[in-house]
Amino acid sequence: MENHKKTILLFDVDGTLTASRQIITAEIKEFISSVCEKFSCGLVGGSDCVKITEQMGGQESLDRMGFIYVFSENGLVACKRGKTIGLMNLVEHMGEEKLQALINFALGYFASLKLPAKRGTFVEFRKGMINFCPVGRSCSQAERQQFSDLDQKEHIREEMVKHLREKFDADGWEFSIGGQISIDAFPKGWDKRYCLQYLEKDFDTIHFFGDRVLKGGNDHEIYSDPRTIGHQVMNPADTKKQVLELLSENGVTL
Repeated sequence: MENHKKTILLFDVDGTLTASRQIITAEIKEFISSVCEKFSCGLVGGSDCVKITEQMGGQESLDRMGFIYVFSENGLVACKRGKTIGLMNLVEHMGEEKLQALINFALGYFASLKLPAKRGTFVEFRKGMINFCPVGRSCSQAERQQFSDLDQKEHIREEMVKHLREKFDADGWEFSIGGQISIDAFPKGWDKRYCLQYLEKDFDTIHFFGDRVLKGGNDHEIYSDPRTIGHQVMNPADTKKQVLELLSENGVTL
């Protein structure tokens, strides 16, 4: 049996605890709250803290669930019990010249795409990464789904990532596909594994649950890292099922 005090369960957000960019359901919220009473738990998402908090139902809801750690932007903004313990700065790390070269290329690439719809906010600048979105982050839920369906058929984001890697690998950039509609760009090494530095000294066992664990997905690196036990999930219901199985294996009931 695992030592519960030395074990942490770490969850991705989109596709793992919530549907993509949707708010957590009452069922999953109640379930996670009960899990947090038995084990240390944390969140790690690619979105910024505002979006993650929104998806958890707001700050009060997030606090009630009992997560000890919340890692936004892949852990580049790290919080423990509501207090910031780590914060990286993309501008200082990469410099303006590399940033603008990447952004200019992406905007030019978007201009060449013919899509069913294009809306606003194609580039979202965050503290530790840049989020590129071919359809635009201000798209409606229907437009989001429309793009996602097309992307699954035509691999629009996969093809863009291929071009980005060919052009900007030497500049130290890495790219991953996340959620339904976007691509994350960040310095090499600034993927979700970044958050593990805050956990590996205090926990002997780190379970990670995520949906985009295949190569190219934004959960792949942390899922396959030797410091974690990775669990590939399909959706929030599957996350609940797999967590219950893990608890049962350890003789824990909720």
